[in-house]
Amino acid sequence: MNTKFDELLDFPCQFPFKVLGVADETLADQVVAVLQQHAPGDYLPSIKPSSKGNYLSVTVTVTAQSKEHLETMYSALGAIELVRVVL
Repeated sequence: MNTKFDELLDFPCQFPFKVLGVADETLADQVVAVLQQHAPGDYLPSIKPSSKGNYLSVTVTVTAQSKEHLETMYSALGAIELVRVVL
């Protein structure tokens, strides 16, 4: 990834990931499991369904240590089968 996180953020920092995916009851658990692999901690995801209920938005704030750390988490979250977009 060719991001500018290192220019825009001072590490370590709190960083909110918003993950949009298929409305599945396991989506939030999968997102948290992936984040815990890269940034262990206790996370309480915020979950919101779309207006038609086809998708879920899962927001989780983690402590990012570096640009590479953020990029790794973005890639790992994007690899989840139910995920459509990672913001």
